[in-house]
Amino acid sequence: MYREKLQLRDKVAIVTGAGRGLGRQMSLALAKAGADIVAAARTQEQIEGTARDVEALGRRAVAVPTDVRDSAAVDGLIQRCVQEFGRVDIMLSNAGIGDAVTQGKELWEVSNDEWHDTLAVNLDGTFYCARAAARHMVQQGSGVIINVASGTALRGYTANFAYGAAKAGVISLTKSLALLLVRNNVRVNCIVPGFVVQSPPADSQAADFIRDRGRYTPVQRLGEAWELGALAVYLASDASSYVTGQEFIIDGGGLAGGYAPVGFAPEVGMPG
Repeated sequence: MYREKLQLRDKVAIVTGAGRGLGRQMSLALAKAGADIVAAARTQEQIEGTARDVEALGRRAVAVPTDVRDSAAVDGLIQRCVQEFGRVDIMLSNAGIGDAVTQGKELWEVSNDEWHDTLAVNLDGTFYCARAAARHMVQQGSGVIINVASGTALRGYTANFAYGAAKAGVISLTKSLALLLVRNNVRVNCIVPGFVVQSPPADSQAADFIRDRGRYTPVQRLGEAWELGALAVYLASDASSYVTGQEFIIDGGGLAGGYAPVGFAPEVGMPG
C-alpha cells in the first residue's frame, strides 16, 4: 500500500533550477517514481542534459529555458507544460541563487541591485511559479506545489542576508499558499535543505573541504543532492496527502544540534 502511494505514474512535474545539483537530482527522483518532467532553468545545455537523463529512465521530458525573475517567462513555462502534457500535477520551485554577495561588506555597501536580484530569483520566482501553476491545478481539481527554501532562512546568515531573507519569505509564502489553495485540493509544502554537496569534488582539496565542513553537523558529513530526491517524491505523492503548509528540514541535524556560527572559525577542537 505505502509503496503504491509513493508512485507518480502519469503525473507531470515542472522543476525549476533543474539543470544541475539539487534540481537535477530531484527531477531524476520524480522520474524514477513515474513522473514526466518539464526541466526549466536559464542554461539550455544543462536542462537538455537533465531531459536526456529523464528519457533514459523511460519517461517523457521537455527542456524549457526559463528565467524565473520574468513572470511572463514563467507563465510561458507552465503553458508549455500544459501544451505538451495536457496538465501540470507538480510544481517544484527550486531555482535560486545563493552567492555570498554581502560577505565582507558593510550593510550600507550592499547595492539595490544585489538586494533586488537575490529576492527576485529566490522569492519572486517562487511566487510566479505558484501563481501560474495554481491556475491550472485548480481547474483540474488537484495539484502539489513544492518550494525549496534554505536553512539560512532560520538563522542569521551574514554571507548573504538577502538570500536568507528571501528564503524566509519562501517559507512564509508556502504556509499562506497552503491555506489559500487547500479548498481546491492543492497542497503546498517546502523543503529546507542544510549544507548539501551539489556535485562531486573536483580535486582532493575540494574533497578535504567537504569532509571538514561536514564535521560541523551532528551527522558528521554534508548532505548529498540525491538525498533530497526521496523527500521530493514523498511530498509530490499521495503518501503525503494529509500534509500541507509545512517545511521539512533536511540538514543532518544541523539546526537542531547547532551549526558553528556561519562566518566564524571554531575556537575548540572538533570531535572525531
